[in-house]
Amino acid sequence: MQRTAPAGRGPVRYGPPAPEPGLPVLPELAAVLAAAAGRTEAEPPGGGPALRAAAAGYWERRGLHGDAGCVAAAPGAQPLLAALLAACGGDVLMPRPCPAWWVPQARTLGRPAYHVPTPAECGGVPDPYALLETVRRVRAEGGDPKLLLLCLPDDPTATVAPPEVVHEVCEAAASEGLHIVSDETWGDTVHRPHQSVFLSPAEMYPGQVTVLVDLAGAHTPAAWPVAVARFPLTGYGADLRARTLDILTALGAAVTGPVAEAAAYALGEPQPVTARTVAATALHARVAGAAHRAVLASGALARPPQAGRHLYVDLGPLRAGLAARGVTDSMDLEDHLSARLGGPVPGGHRFGDEMSALRVRIATAGLLGATPEQRMESLTAAEPLELPHVARALSILGSAFDELR
Repeated sequence: MQRTAPAGRGPVRYGPPAPEPGLPVLPELAAVLAAAAGRTEAEPPGGGPALRAAAAGYWERRGLHGDAGCVAAAPGAQPLLAALLAACGGDVLMPRPCPAWWVPQARTLGRPAYHVPTPAECGGVPDPYALLETVRRVRAEGGDPKLLLLCLPDDPTATVAPPEVVHEVCEAAASEGLHIVSDETWGDTVHRPHQSVFLSPAEMYPGQVTVLVDLAGAHTPAAWPVAVARFPLTGYGADLRARTLDILTALGAAVTGPVAEAAAYALGEPQPVTARTVAATALHARVAGAAHRAVLASGALARPPQAGRHLYVDLGPLRAGLAARGVTDSMDLEDHLSARLGGPVPGGHRFGDEMSALRVRIATAGLLGATPEQRMESLTAAEPLELPHVARALSILGSAFDELR
């Protein structure tokens, strides 16, 4: 995240990116990209047959049946979601908090966006009763809610919504005729898959859910932007995909040829890719767990991180100590902790939370080491928390929170 300009602390260009893996590019993946560097033909809007077939196979292995004809690809999640929003039309509903880039997408298109509170146990999905109340209120005020965005697993809270909660939310959305876009970017980064069960809404309501995955979540570097969407196998799904492709074409939003080759390779999930994903997920899980313990020891609050490379911290219990340092809202808190920790610590206001709520998202990549060599050592170590550079980073994090008591 770039530092915020003093004269304007809320512009979209200063929003935080998704948490990075903090690891060097997988050599086998880099080799595929390098081998395709001489490719001159462009991918068609929505992706070529090989990329779309690889994406269809990726979802097939997860129980979501389909073929290349129900898939679209774009150079990153942002243009893909923007095309989806434009194709769906209507007002947008989303949980609070939510990924930092969602609201700017709706605003850019001139679409009203409404936040709905999340249940106590998780983020990424709205409380189903609050969702129904919000839809009915918006309609009573003349609005036209048509689309519900979900994030499973969640950025920023790093939680995995239980299947029964997801089902209740989908049932509520279906009863109101809302189409659902499920952002499942972090689906392959669940820390303990046998304890935190991740179930896609598309498995529950296959005719009303479009699934979106940004490959930067677990498969490719963020510098190689590519995201894929799986549309419902219905007439509406086919029409929605066609409208989305029209918009991607108008925007010139096509995946570059070499990146498409690398993305298709990653989506095929060969052994080097799956091994790196498993190892990276295990590393971030251990570091996130240690960071969570340090946060709780200071008196702050945070749900246990269950997926991804981050955790979401509520410093409300430390409000008095923060106020003594001139920190009274999440914008101040962002500035204070970013300066103290030497890296971006985005405040909750970036994710749709109230400015008065003292919340921040902490990414774990910065705790893995300062150099590529240190980060690879963290990845391969049997006990990464005992490495001097990891232990030092966790100590600095703990001290930064302890001094706020």
